[in-house]
Amino acid sequence: MPYDTIDDLPPAVRHHLPRHAQEIYRSAFNNAWRRSTAVDAAQREEVTHRIAWAAVKRKYVKVGEDWVPIRDEGASR
Repeated sequence: MPYDTIDDLPPAVRHHLPRHAQEIYRSAFNNAWRRSTAVDAAQREEVTHRIAWAAVKRKYVKVGEDWVPIRDEGASR
């Protein structure tokens, strides 16, 4: 089910991702949940979590134990 706040996210997300990445996860999860057409509730939950993680991985990468922002190659130096 959708998450009302970041504090409602699963512990694995709250304890490992930076705040901005948590916001990305929550937004992606909630959008995917609303758009999901999966009939089975467990399948719907699994798919929406995968989509949320994919959204995070577009902006963050795991380095060792930490999630860090992916450097924007288009940004000025």
